[in-house]
Amino acid sequence: MRQVGDSATVAMDLILKGGTIVTPDSHSTADVGIRDGTIVQIGGAMHGHAEIDARGKLIMPGGIDMHVHLTPFETAEGPEYWADDFASGSRAAAIGGITTIGNITFPRPGELPGPLLARAAQVAARDSIVDFVLHPVILEPSTELLAGIPDLAAQGRSSIKIFMSTGEFDSRIEAYLEAMSLAGRNGMLTMIHCEDACIIGYLTRKLLASGRGGIANFPDSRPIYSEAVAVARAAALSEAADAPIYIVHLSSQEALEVAGRQRARGVRLYVETRPIYLYFTRERFEGEEGPLYVGQPPLRDAADVRSLWIGLSTGAIQTCCTDHAAWTREEKLQPGLTIENAPPGVADLETLMPMLFSEGVRAGRMSLQRFVETTSTNAAKLFGLFPRKGAITVGSDADLVIWDPERPRIMRAAESMSRAGYSLYEDREITGWPVYTISRGEVIQADGRVMALSGRGQWLRQAPTLAL
Repeated sequence: MRQVGDSATVAMDLILKGGTIVTPDSHSTADVGIRDGTIVQIGGAMHGHAEIDARGKLIMPGGIDMHVHLTPFETAEGPEYWADDFASGSRAAAIGGITTIGNITFPRPGELPGPLLARAAQVAARDSIVDFVLHPVILEPSTELLAGIPDLAAQGRSSIKIFMSTGEFDSRIEAYLEAMSLAGRNGMLTMIHCEDACIIGYLTRKLLASGRGGIANFPDSRPIYSEAVAVARAAALSEAADAPIYIVHLSSQEALEVAGRQRARGVRLYVETRPIYLYFTRERFEGEEGPLYVGQPPLRDAADVRSLWIGLSTGAIQTCCTDHAAWTREEKLQPGLTIENAPPGVADLETLMPMLFSEGVRAGRMSLQRFVETTSTNAAKLFGLFPRKGAITVGSDADLVIWDPERPRIMRAAESMSRAGYSLYEDREITGWPVYTISRGEVIQADGRVMALSGRGQWLRQAPTLAL
């Protein structure tokens, strides 16, 4: 293993002793020396002020979840707040081994990305205990907004987010193409929600008119083909704009096959999936608690679940992120919900990595190296954070998890850091949890206890996206 420094004269702030270091490319047993928040030595003799015994444990890069919702979004009635904000959300992240999050950041009417990000960053810097980036949502691609995209890149922002699922998308398609083109020319990644708004609108109205507006029919209002055709169209937009794109929360086998064909043709297209599509199928919508499982896109069928697991295993899916959008149980189960107004989103930050490890690595569905790649390294590369984040190399931030692959925990919402008040995994035994979460050399979680104070998280400057 690589070493730097003279261990006889340079004392480490923290040494991780005897753990198995796991990266996408290798695994080996060695000590890790940390000083001033940075990894400065791997292997060899060293001494330090503090040590953590990592023998029998895994040392992996801290998780990177580039798709969370912790700031409000605007409605006709005013701002709508999620159950979690940066305070509770970042604590949930730390408990689950995540050290960097990317927030989908919605503007107020007429608000430009620069002021939007400055406003959100002030709140995040006050409340977050983990590092963060902010993805500005483009809802009104005005001439003034488009002109400011190169400035965002110059300020160290490497992503924008657009929604094909809104009714205004098609009427503004040329402006969205220009936004994508400007982003691409400036080394930025365009995140795209791929569901066809026209299909969804038509089918939703048809189902409601026929008396089939109950939650059990939610998958029929947003069918697989509405996702697959949107992915195909997004790939064409990517080609037209000559810009890389990142498909968020892909849910189905057909959409994944479309994405795979386009990637094989050379389209710069990357795929994210989301935990709920790996563990649940559309039958969950049929019970009284069906609304708890509502997300966009909907849950699919068992064949789609199998396909997504294969995609994670083979690398056809590059990242697994949460789309953490927490509502309370009361909000999710309020009376009068239909396929049109059911609140979409669930809390998943605390369980993203443990569930994927338990159901993926331990169950033989994916390798340990692919787990690291999917939960950390790929996101770091795509969003301009590598090798500062997502790596265990000399010079990288000491963002690390010490992972006990044998540790079981029964999931209890009452013990969670999320304010949602429920978990889709309630009473499930999950095996494999971080015993320590370390962010820039500071232990922010130990044995299920948050050790850090609000406000230590940093707004990260991003470099241009790296191709995978």
